Amino acid sequence: MRFVLEAEQQDMADTLRSVFTAADVPGIAHAWSGGDAEGWRKLWQSLADLGVTGVTLPEERGGLGLGPVELTLCLQECGYAGLPGPVIESLALLPALLPELTADAAVRTAIVEPHVPRALDADLADEVYACGPGSTRRLTGVSWQRAESFDPARRLFEVRATAGEEVAGAELERAFDLAVLGCAAYLLGLGHRMLDLATEHVMQRQQFGRPVGEFQAVKHHLANALLQLEFARPLVRGAALTAGSAHGGRDASAAKLAAGEAAHLTARTALQVHGAIGYTAEHELHRHLTKTAALRQSWGTPTWHRRRVARSLATDPETPIGSP
Repeated sequence: MRFVLEAEQQDMADTLRSVFTAADVPGIAHAWSGGDAEGWRKLWQSLADLGVTGVTLPEERGGLGLGPVELTLCLQECGYAGLPGPVIESLALLPALLPELTADAAVRTAIVEPHVPRALDADLADEVYACGPGSTRRLTGVSWQRAESFDPARRLFEVRATAGEEVAGAELERAFDLAVLGCAAYLLGLGHRMLDLATEHVMQRQQFGRPVGEFQAVKHHLANALLQLEFARPLVRGAALTAGSAHGGRDASAAKLAAGEAAHLTARTALQVHGAIGYTAEHELHRHLTKTAALRQSWGTPTWHRRRVARSLATDPETPIGSP
């Protein structure tokens, strides 16, 4: 299956890529991991000015009125840049869940039982939500305690609240599936960035008087990583086309599995070709490695998504696989 982006969609991706390149996201991520949100909020405001924070919201609510395909493009570029913060919650989950939400520069995070038990960046968020079957609450009187996280820039918090305001929420399962799809797109972006870093490194590093990238074994490792990423990409695009349909959840799970495994393989390959320098926190690769490991297990573990896909196929084996 081959998906070709329309010119407007490619322009959107290119614009975001240039915004992130100019914004020094590595420096912003380092400050964000220490609780300094100034640079991040300036960048978030820039994204709001472009309409990214309301990409799927209808125009009457201040959004762009675009669909899941454009959402995945935005989150793939966020992943390529390694942008920290609750971007999946703010761009994918809550806009689909809250029918009264309007496009703005507010930072929103959420707990989604049972798959997201801790709120991301709760101390820096403007709004914190608790989402469960049949109930979506905006928490008030919030207190939090920092939890350990594999990724320093992925700041997790145990949240307690003295009260909560019930808000009218749409179907949680559909919003969760959109967040799963967003996570898959983010992982796909992470994978492509790590592959680019690895390719650049092997073309610069010399061994036996030749660039390491000229050796056949290195080429094979990088080609295998690219192949996995290219197989994951149409699954992400296909799941974006079926989002909201009867089989949208199954397709989102398949996309998350494929993108997570492709990013994981690319992370291992990139670390191998970088050598010891890839382990150091000062190198840009390290930031992407830790985020890949964390997101691969977030928004549903690989085991949970495999079981979901298997259950869907076993109970309805005649359903079409992939996009219409």
